[in-house]
Amino acid sequence: MQLDTRPLIAIKSHIPDDAMSAGLLGTERTGHGVRIRDDGLIATIGYVVHEAESVWLTSSDGITVPGFVVGYDFDSGFGLVKSTMPLSGPAMPIGNAAELAVDDEVWVAGSGETSPIEAKVVAKQEFAGRWEYLLDEAVFTAPCHDNWSGAALIDRQGRLCGLGSLIIQGFAVKGLTTTVNMFVPIELLGPIIDEVCEHGRRLAPPRPWLGMLVNDDLEHLTVVGVYRNCPADNAGLQPGDIILRVDDEPVSTLAGMFRQIWSLGSAGVEIPLIIQRDEETIDKVVRSGDRFGFQRIGTIQ
Repeated sequence: MQLDTRPLIAIKSHIPDDAMSAGLLGTERTGHGVRIRDDGLIATIGYVVHEAESVWLTSSDGITVPGFVVGYDFDSGFGLVKSTMPLSGPAMPIGNAAELAVDDEVWVAGSGETSPIEAKVVAKQEFAGRWEYLLDEAVFTAPCHDNWSGAALIDRQGRLCGLGSLIIQGFAVKGLTTTVNMFVPIELLGPIIDEVCEHGRRLAPPRPWLGMLVNDDLEHLTVVGVYRNCPADNAGLQPGDIILRVDDEPVSTLAGMFRQIWSLGSAGVEIPLIIQRDEETIDKVVRSGDRFGFQRIGTIQ
């Protein structure tokens, strides 16, 4: 079948200099989105529009209009946007990443002049991101698409199965290393889409958030960044600290650490940590927060 790229939308956003994510993700961001409903709702990978104060959307026929952020979901990493005036083009049918198998052929497609590529699913596995993010099962494809942010993962029936989040180098596939794209499964959006559209976020109690970046080098869980005036900063955590225990339970992987933190309750719960700083072992208690409370509202309407 011939791939219909009309549902694909190019996104440009501007983020204020004082936004929390500006230092890590920049203030000028570009990516892709996919029209997923006939009312013009567009799904994208959230960091493209996170804390944006202005959003511009360009359709497949080159028409550019202003847009706004409908909502954001930190757990899945998806963002939803809409245009302020109609854009031409259909919605893309929704598929299911769970139905994809390793070695299945797929398309990876971006908007505008970015050409779709044919790829294969090379892995489906857990993914933990150092920014307090965890997927039970992400989809990894190769060869990689160089313009991956919000790119559509499309099955051979032309259905949307995921949105591009990362490019990963040195990924092991069948005993060799290669460069892959990581996709967030689209079915994570279905159960929360109405809540996000109406309230700007999911309504379930938010996970406890510490406001730190942690690197897993397979030997240590090392804090590599702390957001200013956020829970980890207020508790005195510093880059270079090695996290040994959470609530007196040893942690050795990012996924295990996040699950242990989140098991203690919702945002606001105290998180006891044991860390190593230089040669000293230190007890810390971090009063967690709701990540939404530390973000700029941006263009959410």
